[in-house]
Amino acid sequence: MQLEIKQVSKQYKGDVWALREMNLHMKKGIVGLLGPNGAGKSTLMRILATISQPTTGTVTWNGIDIRKEPDELRQMLGYLPQDFGVYPHLNPIEFLEYAAALKGLGGRQTKKRIMELLELLNLHHALKRSIGSFSGGMRQRIGIAQALLNDPRLLVIDEPTVGLDPEERVRFRSLLTDLSGDRIIVFSTHILSDIEATADQIAILSEGRLLAHSDPASLLRSVRGKVWSVIIPDEEIQNARAKWTISGTIRQDNGLQLRIVSDVPPLPEAIEANPTLEDAYLYIRMKQGEV
Repeated sequence: MQLEIKQVSKQYKGDVWALREMNLHMKKGIVGLLGPNGAGKSTLMRILATISQPTTGTVTWNGIDIRKEPDELRQMLGYLPQDFGVYPHLNPIEFLEYAAALKGLGGRQTKKRIMELLELLNLHHALKRSIGSFSGGMRQRIGIAQALLNDPRLLVIDEPTVGLDPEERVRFRSLLTDLSGDRIIVFSTHILSDIEATADQIAILSEGRLLAHSDPASLLRSVRGKVWSVIIPDEEIQNARAKWTISGTIRQDNGLQLRIVSDVPPLPEAIEANPTLEDAYLYIRMKQGEV
């Protein structure tokens, strides 16, 4: 099971490039696409979902070009877009039956599958409620249910935790981990903690380009010896922000404790700190001149 993106670029009108020469090889597990808004994450995911086509380059699923033979992937695909919509007057069973019909699914096995998914996603208690009365987290779970109706081998999820409260986000991340054993899950986010909690592989995008693709441990190793802790007086914070890439601040009784990402110690008294994925992300963007 492999998904390979080769030299993929996407151009829109007005010479706007959403993606530029993207190369990415994905295997079974969770791949987190990380980057700021406008990095190209959603464009890439629409291409993977066969909704959009690249201007140049190819995407292959198990060696098959999905542009030439999209149905080879579509029958194994589950997709949850960022702007996933529902019919608010329908209850979960009615909505999922409708979604199944759109996928060409039906019959007794599909009804059984719907009930299994509602149980899996902890929605069995709300079978007769209209979806319009659901919380944001419950709607996201309905979105995941429709994406899982055909038991897909590739699950593509765009910004799944936007708008969720902390408890719902934790529950959603646990669900992704549970689902990842025998499929490829690609999900995009700009929330580092979501990536840190779930992803086996991390792809960092910015301005349509791939800046890094690695497992979390390798990313942490790449920034070891480049994260520093130092205390400065409160009144020096503006100068500090102008000079250094700061990943965190903590107020102390003797000033502000800064966490600084830098190739060299920012001050003689700076102490090396253990890196985090946020430090690695900022370091990679810093080297590209973006922070």
